[in-house]
Amino acid sequence: MPGGRLTQHDRQQIALGLADGLAYAEIARRLDRPTSTVTREVMRNGGPNGYRADLAHRATEQRTQRRRPAAPRDPNAAPQPHGRDAEAVHAYQEVFTTVLMAAGTPKMMARVMTCLYTTDEGSLSSSDLVERLQVSPASISKAIAFLEAQGLVRRDRDERRRERYFVDDDVWYQSMMASARSTIQLSETARDGVDVLGAGTPAAVRLENIARFLDFVSESIERAAEQARDILHVRPETVAAASADTD
Repeated sequence: MPGGRLTQHDRQQIALGLADGLAYAEIARRLDRPTSTVTREVMRNGGPNGYRADLAHRATEQRTQRRRPAAPRDPNAAPQPHGRDAEAVHAYQEVFTTVLMAAGTPKMMARVMTCLYTTDEGSLSSSDLVERLQVSPASISKAIAFLEAQGLVRRDRDERRRERYFVDDDVWYQSMMASARSTIQLSETARDGVDVLGAGTPAAVRLENIARFLDFVSESIERAAEQARDILHVRPETVAAASADTD
C-alpha cells in the first residue's frame, strides 16, 4: 500500500468517486489507500457534498507551508510599502485566493483579483501581473477577459499608453447588481413555467413559489446594495473622524 501524501490526481479521483456516490471504502480501495485517509481528507475539506479537489490540494499546500521554517529573507527583495511583513502579505493573499475559489471563481482569475485588490493603487499592468504570479501573458489575458466580462475589472491606459487593469470602488456594487439581475431572470423563467405546466398543478405551484422567493431575494439584494454603496467610497480619514466624533 503506497505511503506519502495524497497527490492532486488522488484528490481528483476522490472528487469523482464522491460524485458517483461511492463509499469512502470503495474510493480508498481504488486508490490503494486506507479508508481512514480518504475519510479524513474529505471531512477536513468540505465534507462529501462540498469537497473540491483543487481547493483541497491548495489548502493542504498552505498547511504544509505554514509548518515549514520561514525561509531567510532575500536581501535583494524590494521592501513592502508601509512597513508590511512580506510573508504575512503572501499568506493573506493565499487565503484570499482560496476563499474566492471556494465562491466559484476559477483559480487564475482568483489569483489576478487578489493581486489587484491587495495593491494600494488598485491597478496593475499585464507585465506586473506576469511578474508577480509567474505565469504567461496568455494566462493573464484570459483571466482579465473573464473578469472584465463579469464587470469585476476594467481596462485603461496610463500616461505612457500602457494598458492597465483596475478594480474600482464600485466593483462590488456592480457585481451585486449583476447578481440581482441574474436572479430576476431566473425568477421570470420560473414564472413562465406556471402557464406551461398549468396553474394550480403541483409543479406550477412549486415554480410560482420559487419565483416569489427569488423576487424577494433580488429586491433585497438591490435595496441593500443601494443603501450600502457609499461604504465603498469611505476613506480612512473619514472613518477616523467619525470615530472621534462619537468619543
